[in-house]
Amino acid sequence: MKGSNCEWLVVSKNVFCFAIFASELAFCLPAGAQQPKKIPRIGYAASGGDINNPGVVVEAFRRGLRDLGYIEGKNVVVDYRYPGTEPEKLPDFVKELVQLNVDVLVSSSAAAIRAAKRATKTIPIVMVASFDPVAAGIVDSLARPGGNLTGVARLTHELSGKRLELLKEAIPSLSRIGILAVRGSESLQDYERAAHALKISLEFSEVSDLNPDLEALFRSAAKKRVNAIIVIGSRSINRYTKQIVQLSLKNRLPSMFEISTRVDAGGLMSYSADDLALFRRAAVYVDKLLKGARPGEMPIEQPTRFEFVINLKTAKQIGVIIPPNVLARADRVIR
Repeated sequence: MKGSNCEWLVVSKNVFCFAIFASELAFCLPAGAQQPKKIPRIGYAASGGDINNPGVVVEAFRRGLRDLGYIEGKNVVVDYRYPGTEPEKLPDFVKELVQLNVDVLVSSSAAAIRAAKRATKTIPIVMVASFDPVAAGIVDSLARPGGNLTGVARLTHELSGKRLELLKEAIPSLSRIGILAVRGSESLQDYERAAHALKISLEFSEVSDLNPDLEALFRSAAKKRVNAIIVIGSRSINRYTKQIVQLSLKNRLPSMFEISTRVDAGGLMSYSADDLALFRRAAVYVDKLLKGARPGEMPIEQPTRFEFVINLKTAKQIGVIIPPNVLARADRVIR
């Protein structure tokens, strides 16, 4: 083009030209070319475990991500925070994740969920709640949680009466059952109502937050002629699962847990929602949020499938014979 200080070079039909304006060089990209996509970042505040032993629920969440095509380190980054032996630090870990400006926060810890709600009004929070999130004031309703929270609810407390019934059916001679829990547990009233209907006495054993003397609690239970225990899960108690299982075996006490993975660890029985399925489902929520869904408009799901798990190896070790009709009702039997 005469009289101009630039020259045009045509590369192809679908490629923009570049121009030399004096000493400046401007490059044009191929038509339709896009900037590299941002890799989404997920913050996961675990309720237990550590980096070397994250636990089966974390693995279930990871599997859920993989099933949806997310590969950690490739097209998604997950920042994990594990409480280890210091669960009281979970709120601080949540603050760290918020400061990292993660795209989604995930947790099953009530303390972590509350801390996340205080720390951010914009980052979506996916919870796997073992408590009633409406009664706890975490969300407005299950159908429309509002704000930046959503997820799944495990219906842990609502199943308390059923656990007591199953324990009584498995061991008809039971008359006095110990309840291992922290003070103020929301499940106590549910167990008390069911125990009254079944004519069973309950003995409450309080587990303190710091260094509980579990051996003393089991000695006290033996003196009170407790012939089975129910363990109410909580942040304070879950960290002592291994000790509780060992002491139950040592004292030949049948045990009922609120989480199925405790039976895999040596507990006798559990009745709960399919915990691993719920954590895989949490990954689905994360996927939807990363694609632009609004958390406050995503209903909090409740489980539709429940698992009754029996550990026959434990039953044999403590000298308990599970009736055939009860075994037939089990969804999973560990032999």
